[in-house]
Parts: sequence; C-alpha cells; structure tokens
Amino acid sequence: MVNFYLKPLKIGLLMVWLCGFALISISFYASTQILPSSSIKEQIKNVGNSVGPTVTIFAAARPFIGSIGNRQSLAIRSWLGLSQDIRVVLFSQDSSVFSFADSFGPDSRVSVEPNIDYTFLGTPFFHSMVARAQTSDSDIYVLMDSETLLFPDFISTLNYVHKLDHDWLLFASSRNILDFPFQLDVYGQHWIGDDGQRVKTEKLQEILSHGWWEHCDDKKVIMAWNNGAIPLHNGVLPPFLYGKGFHTMWVINEALSSNFRFVFDASLTISSFSVNNLDFHPKIEAKNWEHVGNSHLRAFYGSLFFHEADYSNVIKLFKCNGHYHFGNTTENIVYPLGSPKGLSFNGLEVFRLSNHKKLFGCFDKIKSLGRKVGCSKKNQVMTLEPLVLPFSLELLLSMRADHHKTIVLAVAGYSYKDMLMSWVCRLHHLQVSNFVVCALDDEIYDFCVLQGLPVFRDRLAPSNISYDDCHFGTNCFQRVTKVKSRVVLEILNLGYNVLMSDVDVYWFKNPLPLLTTFGPAVFVAQSDEYKITGPINLPRRLNSGFYYAHSDNTTIAALKKVVKHASLSNLSEQPSFYDTLCGLNGSFRLDNDTCQEPETNLTVHFLDRNLFPNGAYRDLWDSSNASSTCMNIGCFVLHNNWISGRQKKLERQVSSGLWEYDTSTRMCLRSWKRFKPFLEMLIGCIHSIFGVQSLDKKDSGNCKEVKDDSFSIGNSLKSTEFCVRVVHAGGKEDLYQNPVMVSQLVKNYPGMCFARPEVFKNPNGSVLSATDLLLPGKKYCLVPMTTLTKLKRKHAAKKNKSMEIGSC
Repeated sequence: MVNFYLKPLKIGLLMVWLCGFALISISFYASTQILPSSSIKEQIKNVGNSVGPTVTIFAAARPFIGSIGNRQSLAIRSWLGLSQDIRVVLFSQDSSVFSFADSFGPDSRVSVEPNIDYTFLGTPFFHSMVARAQTSDSDIYVLMDSETLLFPDFISTLNYVHKLDHDWLLFASSRNILDFPFQLDVYGQHWIGDDGQRVKTEKLQEILSHGWWEHCDDKKVIMAWNNGAIPLHNGVLPPFLYGKGFHTMWVINEALSSNFRFVFDASLTISSFSVNNLDFHPKIEAKNWEHVGNSHLRAFYGSLFFHEADYSNVIKLFKCNGHYHFGNTTENIVYPLGSPKGLSFNGLEVFRLSNHKKLFGCFDKIKSLGRKVGCSKKNQVMTLEPLVLPFSLELLLSMRADHHKTIVLAVAGYSYKDMLMSWVCRLHHLQVSNFVVCALDDEIYDFCVLQGLPVFRDRLAPSNISYDDCHFGTNCFQRVTKVKSRVVLEILNLGYNVLMSDVDVYWFKNPLPLLTTFGPAVFVAQSDEYKITGPINLPRRLNSGFYYAHSDNTTIAALKKVVKHASLSNLSEQPSFYDTLCGLNGSFRLDNDTCQEPETNLTVHFLDRNLFPNGAYRDLWDSSNASSTCMNIGCFVLHNNWISGRQKKLERQVSSGLWEYDTSTRMCLRSWKRFKPFLEMLIGCIHSIFGVQSLDKKDSGNCKEVKDDSFSIGNSLKSTEFCVRVVHAGGKEDLYQNPVMVSQLVKNYPGMCFARPEVFKNPNGSVLSATDLLLPGKKYCLVPMTTLTKLKRKHAAKKNKSMEIGSC
C-alpha cells in the first residue's frame, strides 16, 4: 500500500523537477533577449575555446553524367574536405544523384532530399529549397550551386561569423575561371597537381585571381545564414524557380529592406569558384518561360522590381593581417569586430579614416576588389513578357504520358486554384506524374505556369466564369462541364487514354493500375448513387467527374455522341453521358453496374463505390476520421461532391484533413517540418503550472486570445508553431488551433480584411479572399477596409519607387 502511494508521489516530484528545469531554461533564454549589451557580450563564445559550428550545405544537383557529374563530384568533395562538421544535402529526384550519395557509404555526410517542390520539367522551387533548409538542426545553413568549389577560408569565415550575437545573413559571389588543372587527394583535403605534389595555397589563389566575378548569376551567389529565431525577411518568399534568375537577389534585397538580420557581403573572405562550363549551350527556347516567370514574381512581390540590385553600400567582411573586419566601402568606415573575446554589435565603436591608418591602408587595397558588386539594371530583365509555355498540346501529351500512353486530365478555373494545387500535391505524393491541366481562363493559366504545372489553354472555354457561383446546378456549371468532355475527346483523338478527374476528387492511392485492366471499348466511371443497396447504374447516376476512357474507335465514336448531345442540351454534360451511353431511363442497362451503348457497342462499367465512393455514399465525409474510414474499406479515391457551393466544398475537405497544399507559401505540405519535443515539454510545463489552457484540445476551434502577457515567450512559441495567428493593428493576436477559411472568421471582424504581412508593401497582391485558407504557424494581418483603400491609392502613386512602410 505504501508503494502504491509513493509511485504517484515520485512521479509528481519528477514533474516538478522537470518543470523547474524548464522554467530555468526559459528564464535563461529570456535573459539573453533582454539583458543590457554588457551582459550580452558575456554570452558570446570565446575564440580560443570555441567549437566549430555544424554546417549543412544544400544544393540542387543535376544528374551525375559526363563532365557535369565530374564537376559536381569535385565540388562536393571540396566541401566535405573542409570540416567534419559539414553535411551535404542534395535536392534531386534523379537516380544518379542517389547513386552518388550512396558511394560515400551508409554513414556518410551526403544525403539526397527528393521531397521538395519541382516543376513538371524537374526544376526545383527555390522557396521550397529554403524552407527545407530551415528545418535542419545545423548551426548554419548554406545554399549554393552544386558545381561551385570551395577553399578552406569558407569554413574559417563561417567559424568567425558564427560568434556574432545577432542573427545574420551573408552572401558571397563566386568567380568563374577558365581552367583548374588540379584534383583532390583521396581524403578530399589537399589539392594535387599533375606531378602528384600538393599545390600551395599561394598558387591556388593566383589561379583564382584570374577569374571573373559572377555577381548577376543567382546560382553562383552563395547564401548562408545562422539557425536563429529571426526570419530572413518580411513577407513570404515567392515560388521562384531555382537557377532561373532573381531569387537570390530578391532574398538579399528583402533582407536588407526588412532589417531583421545583419546582412553582409563575404565575397572577399570566401574563395569560391566554378570552372568555365565548356559544354554549356545557349538556353533552349523551351525554358525561356522559367526566366519570364521569375521576372513576374519579382514584379509582384517585394521591391526588387523598383530598383536595381546594387550591393555596393552593403557592409563587407574582409581580412587584414590575419584578422577579420567589417567595412563599408562607400562610406569608408571600418567596424573592428575582431576582438578575440567575442563579437558584439552593442556599444560598437566606429573607426573612421582619421584613425587606424594601417588598417585602412589594408582596406584601401581590398576596396577595389569589391566595387563592382551587385547587378545593374542592364543585366536585369525589366519588361514583363507574357507567361506562355512553349509546348503545343501534342508535345505536352507526349512529354507527360506514361508507358501505357495514358494521361490524367484536370480541368479548372481560377476559382478552384487552391483545390487544384491540393490535388496536384497529392498526385506528387503518390508519384503520379502523367497529369496535365486544362485552363478555363487566363488567370488560372498564368497561375499554373508560375506553379510549374503542365498546363494548356482551352480557347473555346466559356468566358465570365463565376468565382463563387459555379457549382453543381448553376448555369456556369453547365457551361464549364461541357468543356471537359470536348477536351477528353480531343486527347483521345490524339491517341492517348484519359483518366478524367475533377480536382475535388481526393486520391488515396493510384487507381490507374486497376482502371487500365478493363481494356479497350470499356468506359469506366464513378457511380453517383448514394443508396447503400440496390443498383448503382440507375438513371443519371453516372458521374462525369471521374472516369477512364480508352483511346479506341469504339470509345471515340461513343464520346462524339456524348459531346454532340451535351452541345444541344440546356443541362450540364453529366446527364448527356448517362442518356447517351445508358439510354433514357436506363434502357441500355445490362445489370446493376453495366450498360452497353447499342450503336457503338461501348460497354459502360460503374465502379465499386467502396473503392470509388461519391460524396454522399455512407456519409464518409461526415465520419470523425474520413481518411481512416476510407482506407479501411479500401478506397482509391473519395469524391468531394454532393455538396452545394465551392466554399462549403473547401471547408469540408480542409476540415477533414484531406488537404495537401499550403496556400500562404504556395508549397505542398511536407513531412519534414521540424519537431521540437523539448520545446513542447517546456510549454506543457507552463500550461500545467500556471493553468494556461492548451491550444491542442479538440474543443478549442474558437478564437483563443492570449491574455497573459507575462508568459509571452511560451505563448508566442506555441502559437507560432501550432496556431493560426491573426494580428490586430495594436499587436494583439487571436490564435486558432486548426486551419480555418477566411469566410469562417470574417464575420468576427466587421469592416476588416485579412491580409498577408507584406500588405503594406504590396496591398494589391496580399489581401486574402473569403475562400483562402489560414494555416497554423502562419501570421495574418487584420487591416481596416479604409486603411486598405489608402494603401492601394498610395501604392498606385508610387509605382516607380519602392515603398518603405512597416509591416504588421
């Protein structure tokens, strides 16, 4: 009996001890944020006792083939040889990159990350690369080109700046040289000449001095930043395509404008270079659209569009007499942060020309090397060309079709852009790549191009497609659905099988292996019958939002009849499918799940609803866990139909958890978001001791307002990691546990609109619509409608210069 009571007592004492330790930890963290400068200096690592920081270098790798593979291999080995604290993560989905990483052994410091966003041509998205990099637990993140070689001063520079007591971002331009006739030894630590002897550092630096800077090539600019709590810049990083211009310049420009981090140029202290690419060919016409897309993003987001990227006034890191210093070549100022006791910006003494002439003598010699840093307007594409994919429909289909010559087709308008992207992200997750998108309007076409999707326009699509009133039963719906059957017929005539899938069909697994077994002259479609028992092919129960059509003469002849029937009907295309293929009132039915069209002898098979359920079958959408319920019965897909209105459709799918897209960052949701169990323990202790209600409770869907400012650190960490943050003008935050649509909250804030934090710089592109989704971990601003009107008016009057208004 005594032991029975002692056990919970021991557990209680242990919890008290853990929570006490947690509070001490938080107190220590808070003290580092509020102590005076003299105390902050005490926190800085001592040079003599410091241990090198852990560094992860992230790079988008090309296939390891031929000379490209050789250059990448040499570059990566040069990175690894600098320090045992360096790890390398290569972004790629190519098998040769995996083979290269495997060649280093099972416990190597080289790994491959395939799970980021790519275009349909395989170009990685820069914003996805940055997001993935920031989930690393390294002290320093580095993004650089996979062919750029590094010398040892790279790691010594990082060791130095790691001691800064402020979050920082550095960039360093690389050089291009014509020839580099050296190889690394087997350990990757020393350069060896043709005679087998080590090459002296002076010789290497001499060769490097003959190279030329690559200031305007985003790929050739190294970007590194410390693992800190402060973001790189204000606002959201647009979905730039990596290596297609503007992305690195954009980040540097916005980081300088935001003034969150200490931004400096380390080109003078980091020796980096690439060997001139002799097998480089001019950009092929097919990829020009990628550069045009990045140019559009630069114009839509941030302030880079309004002025050239000139970094001549940026503080530079340089080295004189073995010591590092910061200097401004424009203002002729040196900031001597080279004290061996640490580096602190607090109480900084500025050395001007009149003092320390020896230091400035060294600085003068170095200044000339860094004068031409930046990228002038003549090197930047300032005009906005139209967004056009240079692929005909025939070429696009040939590029995308699988080995069965099958295409997955989605048809969408701009109002369904977010649902389209969730559908695309799900297909990416299932590794289904043979899809194309038919754009119903110019807006969705441009959106798809910027999102790297294989899209084509339908020039015969109806105009004036309603944004919110184009659901089942509306006139808009009737006009739009007739596009689908016509486009399917066009693709069938080109010799490709088609799986037509509406974007509100959630895929649990790839249905194509099953659907292709039905063979030619069989049309396979989802049943819209909601009754659990009885025939599933009753009149007008054929769902035209999910069907598989084989490219054969029989199917094509039958589809022509469907298209003709629909063109003469005042209804949507769905009744035309059933009345044509199964007969009026089901006169062509053979049994409970099959019909046969008599003129063409096309067989119509209605799919098993346990495998392909519609939105009303067994109330699956209303179950507490739709995903688990569907997986238990073997669902391939679940159609989000039998619900009226796009807004309700979105709400149902998001709330069910069957959603794959982050609308605020324009990225697919990934599994690599960092998990912080220790932080959760700290916050849990605060909640248990001080009675702060947990935001993870299932009944906490309503607005949760943080009222106790005395624990702002714990609350802010919790809200940032797990909650939607709605920020008022005065700084107060309302927190929501789950994803929520704007339409569900707008009634709580009359006269206000929801916007992204960059609304003060870009009021036209930052305001959210009623159907936009607010996601946990993101911050959104409440802006009065009157303020928004003024911002738009002011922004229009200042189109030719960047705005300098603060962020919420």
